[in-house]
Amino acid sequence: MTQQRITDDSPASALFPEFDTLYDLIADEVQGLTDAQLDWTSDEYAWAEWSIRNQLSHMASLTYRWLILRCGDNLFPDSDHGIEDVQSIANSPSDRRLDDEEYWELPVILDMLGGGIRLAQQVLSERTVGFMYSHSVTSEASASWDMMLQAHPEGITHSEDKTMRIMRYDAMIRHIYFEETTHLFNIQRLKRAQGLPAVSEVPRVGYWAVEGWDVSEA
Repeated sequence: MTQQRITDDSPASALFPEFDTLYDLIADEVQGLTDAQLDWTSDEYAWAEWSIRNQLSHMASLTYRWLILRCGDNLFPDSDHGIEDVQSIANSPSDRRLDDEEYWELPVILDMLGGGIRLAQQVLSERTVGFMYSHSVTSEASASWDMMLQAHPEGITHSEDKTMRIMRYDAMIRHIYFEETTHLFNIQRLKRAQGLPAVSEVPRVGYWAVEGWDVSEA
């Protein structure tokens, strides 16, 4: 993330210029893939249980889930986020993904991915650093977060009994970016497992860059 000096009055976009290139980084990696390549899985590796299509669908869904479903009361108090199918996203029967029945074709998933990234950019441009620092979202802690916390320099604490995770909004945005880069790395090794070359250079940040993370290859 950016190291430039900022103030509480600075737009939050000063914290995360990486979002400007995020969509192209992901889209370039999957353009031209066949359905067979998009849907390849393997039960030999945990990271290969989800196909490239599933990875992308999760990457598209998670931005809306965090910005609207979990933080929407503060970020969009008038529900002016411009997303019409929020309930479809919230009630998706597909595990942590967009509804497979409605969002299956690659162009459709990429359109939703782009919309989510633009929504994040809108939040970052309209809110100040001070706003992001003064708001937080609470959710249940999980075992995997002990490792994931290593990727965050600040902004995440736990409740006294360690059962809840308290994430400042700037850390929430960072979490979104780290999720995207980590799943992009997964997409690349799914491609390599099929004998396909990687295209994008994934930034060496995020959960996949944490010591101890499974970065095995097929």
